[in-house]
Amino acid sequence: MPIPQTKLQQIQFRSLFKMPDPRGEFVRLCSPHMLGRWAHPESVCGCLHDYAAATVEDADLREALLRGISETGVPTIETEWVPPAKQSQIGPTFTKIAKPTLQCMFEPLN
Repeated sequence: MPIPQTKLQQIQFRSLFKMPDPRGEFVRLCSPHMLGRWAHPESVCGCLHDYAAATVEDADLREALLRGISETGVPTIETEWVPPAKQSQIGPTFTKIAKPTLQCMFEPLN
C-alpha cells in the first residue's frame, strides 16, 4: 500500500530539520527543578527519563509522566494530560515507577 501524499510530505519535511533529542530536551527542562536538591541534577533527570521510558509501556501515560517530571522535577501526572479511559492507570503507573524513582534520586550511578 503506497504512502499517502500528505504523509510523504510530512516525512520529507521532518527530514529537512533534525528533530531534537527527546532525552536531551527532557534533561534540559528537568534539570533546573533539580538544582539545589541534588549534586548531579542532569544525572537524576537522565535516570528518571530512562526509567520512565523503559518502565511505562503506555505512550500516553509515559508522555504525561515525563511532562510532569520535566515541569516540576517530581513524578507528576495531571488527569487532564491522560485520556479519560486511561486515568484509572495513573495510580498503578506511580506504583510501577516508585522504586526506580527513589533509586535515581538517592542511589545515583554518578
